[in-house]
Amino acid sequence: MAERGLVLDGLRIARGAAPLIALDARIPPGGVLTLMGPSGIGKSTLLAAVTGTLAPPFRMAGRILLDGRDITSLPTERRRVGILFQDELLFPHLSVGGNLAFGLPPGGSRAQRRARIEAALAEVDLAGFAGRDPATLSGGQKARVALMRMLLSDPRALLLDEPFARLDAALRDQTRRLVFDLARDRGLPVLLVTHDAADATAAGGEVIRLG
Repeated sequence: MAERGLVLDGLRIARGAAPLIALDARIPPGGVLTLMGPSGIGKSTLLAAVTGTLAPPFRMAGRILLDGRDITSLPTERRRVGILFQDELLFPHLSVGGNLAFGLPPGGSRAQRRARIEAALAEVDLAGFAGRDPATLSGGQKARVALMRMLLSDPRALLLDEPFARLDAALRDQTRRLVFDLARDRGLPVLLVTHDAADATAAGGEVIRLG
């Protein structure tokens, strides 16, 4: 049986000839690995390698395995890796429901897709928000919409690029709990990069310090 979870097997990232990150890790389903370090150490570059968006002049060696499948050379859209950033990156020209529909895989009737969107909103206490303009949402509400849009794409792993950094303290605690609870419930391995020790504490799991 294939090993489930996200495995970084001998992952090495360099900028030109200069080594940047070396990492061997396994994140089980529902588990969290936190990488901590100052800005500029290469944390976001590592996430780009996992999502398949690593840009020149960076180079990568090693393998990335997800649920036993080698995704190292797959295009981004076939990796089934979701990612959340500091900015929610909601489409301003679409309603909340339209943003969530963007995350849904193709297929299904209009009624089925609408039902999935309504269920996703209800799961994060935003029932009835499908027709809202994203510009009318609070920071915490935008974060929840971005999270559910990503989860509706049915990822098998979740990457977090300091997605809580711009929220105030109360919203940050609430959103962290929501993200980690939903990932655990869905059995998603989570790779979190942050410079905030409170994020690592809330996540639980292993912490690796870079730099």
